[in-house]
Amino acid sequence: MLQLLATGSMTINAMASNFDMSRPAVSKHLKLLELAGFICIVDKGRERCCTLKEEGFNQLRQWMTFYDQFWAGRLRKLGDLLETN
Repeated sequence: MLQLLATGSMTINAMASNFDMSRPAVSKHLKLLELAGFICIVDKGRERCCTLKEEGFNQLRQWMTFYDQFWAGRLRKLGDLLETN
């Protein structure tokens, strides 16, 4: 779903046409992505339009960077320990 939205905003109906699941199931998935901060859903007339939110991905990137550095440090220490034995 996120990859589809990377090409631009889409309505929920347009999103649903890309998946082998019901429109309500697609709506539930999109609602979770909205609650997680990855997308925003805006009413436009009778349609609901979904758009990616950069802020959600910035938070994810910060979280991943922290753990990348954490594990890189741990692996360096393990390598040093193995070299000394």
